[in-house]
Amino acid sequence: MFIGAEHQNLVYTGRIDWSNRKEPVFVFPCTSVAFRFTGDVLKVHVKNKNEYWNNYLGCILDGEQFKFELPKEGEGIIELPVEKSGQEVHEALLFKRQDACHEMSFCGIELAETGELREPPVKPERRIEVYGDSVSAGEVNEAVEYVAKEDPEHSGEYSNAWYSYAWMTARKLNAQIHDIAQGGIALMNHTGWYKEPDAIGMEYAWDKVHYNPFLGSASLWDFSLYTPDVVIVAIGQNDNHPVDYMKENYEDERAVKWRAHYKEFLKKLRAQYPDAQIVCCTTVLMHDANWDKSIGQVVAELADEKITQFQYKRNGAATPGHPRIPEDEEMATELAAYIETLPVENWK
Repeated sequence: MFIGAEHQNLVYTGRIDWSNRKEPVFVFPCTSVAFRFTGDVLKVHVKNKNEYWNNYLGCILDGEQFKFELPKEGEGIIELPVEKSGQEVHEALLFKRQDACHEMSFCGIELAETGELREPPVKPERRIEVYGDSVSAGEVNEAVEYVAKEDPEHSGEYSNAWYSYAWMTARKLNAQIHDIAQGGIALMNHTGWYKEPDAIGMEYAWDKVHYNPFLGSASLWDFSLYTPDVVIVAIGQNDNHPVDYMKENYEDERAVKWRAHYKEFLKKLRAQYPDAQIVCCTTVLMHDANWDKSIGQVVAELADEKITQFQYKRNGAATPGHPRIPEDEEMATELAAYIETLPVENWK
């Protein structure tokens, strides 16, 4: 029995393109659909648009996690291993493991002829949003044998947003998450790694649903669809490419320009979310401390009691490669504990 993507018992989370209600497009990591069903058959109908790496669908089915390779391009049907254990109602979460290296359209699910969707799981009331780079997306974090080491060669198979510090933090806080994270992205256009030599920055991508020109035209996000209580701004990691001017000279004109752009970005977020707590940070991935010093200077200059800076115990010093699952867990534990100390409106 086929059930389309519009069914009321499918619960979505994430910044999703709903221009075609029958085929919502998952762009960002942590984007998900959750549901409960009966029967011993579950097939997922998808379409994929790929730019680079191999792409995978993440799934948690009855508490067990799986990944399934998506087609490089076009339609596919993925069959999930439903255990015939006599369990009456199964619970599934399908999610995007990676960033906009690909976009996946969710076209519906197929159940056994006698199967049906049951009452859906309830979303948490708390809401967070993250603006970040590959670390926030969970890139290469499943390469756990490379803790505190450079990244291994890979083709996308080690990237898993479920184990990103961002989603771990959300789960620790019992919060929904929108994870606006893209590997290689910096704050400003023409810096960072993403889409260089014509690099796209977060100050361009932050208000978009689609922002990868390889995969189609850009489109704006409707901010009325989701209002976070806490916004985490984890930008400042890739901004040292191609030149680490902040390390070389804190008062360099490029450093001054970066701080001005960072301040304007925070002002845009504040204008969009007047009541949110905004937490500014980087990560434990190695980088020069002047980037965090600059963030602290901007936060102090704004003098907004709801905009704060947070630094991890091993901030900028833990690993030369991407954080792995244990390091993401370390970050999430510290960040969630910090957020719990903030006077977040509407949080009990």
